[in-house]
Amino acid sequence: MDHINNVYTLNDGNKIPYQGYGTYQVIGQDNVQIIKTAIQCGYRFFDTASLYETERALGQAIRESRIPRKDFIIETKLWIQERGYENTRRALYASLERLQMDYVDLYLIHWPRETGEPDENWKGINLDTWRAMEELLAEGKIKSIGCSNFLPHHLDSLLKNCRIKPVVNQLELHPGYSQEATVQYCLDHDIRPMAWSPLGRGKQMNDANRYILDTLAEKYGKSTAQISLRFLTQKGIIPIPKASSEIHMKSNMEIFDFSLSKEELSMISCMPQTTWLGEHPDFHIPTKKMNPDQ
Repeated sequence: MDHINNVYTLNDGNKIPYQGYGTYQVIGQDNVQIIKTAIQCGYRFFDTASLYETERALGQAIRESRIPRKDFIIETKLWIQERGYENTRRALYASLERLQMDYVDLYLIHWPRETGEPDENWKGINLDTWRAMEELLAEGKIKSIGCSNFLPHHLDSLLKNCRIKPVVNQLELHPGYSQEATVQYCLDHDIRPMAWSPLGRGKQMNDANRYILDTLAEKYGKSTAQISLRFLTQKGIIPIPKASSEIHMKSNMEIFDFSLSKEELSMISCMPQTTWLGEHPDFHIPTKKMNPDQ
């Protein structure tokens, strides 16, 4: 595990790099140029979603890079209101049109449920969604399928009924919110955990947690961000950090020249869980109506 472009083999045999680049909120500047800079820095795995409004920019940046499409891993996600059999098929084709691509490497259900009401038919909707995704995979429009923000009870419903199980589960994961039980569930079921917001979006830690990261950063001559990313990779988790500057893009990649000890991994894993960003898969989902023209 010495380079960003080393790869895991997923449970379907496809490959995925140890680290990706997140395009969430890469807006307000020249987002095409930002993504092109990430490509120049060596990133080949890119995370987007129909919600993010970055699919068009990502597709344009990849075309303008002149690097063959086959050299990239492109992942996108369908939004909550896009679930369901017919909706899923429409959503995937809309994403492909925005990306200007014939296929995506990885397609995820973004969130498992919408309302949190006891009578919500989220299990049935997700199974219909998954059936459409399995068919789109067979048609060659998707290479791998997975989930995002699914907890063990959400995954159980799929695993009991699907023909093809998820290859990844993308979760909010970072020091101070490491979701140990869900990560272990994924690893036990050969589902590769992936970390969105691996640096916690700068959410303030308590003094004890900050002291641990600061101490380790000083010991290894690294930044606290690099310690956070290394923590995730050593636990078998794929981080997808976002960065707008070339300096930070390169810094996020420079995490494979040191290793945290078993004791240090335990110290971070056992931190008080104080930096949760507040988006719960069962009870609190950020809502946004999709713009079909985005």
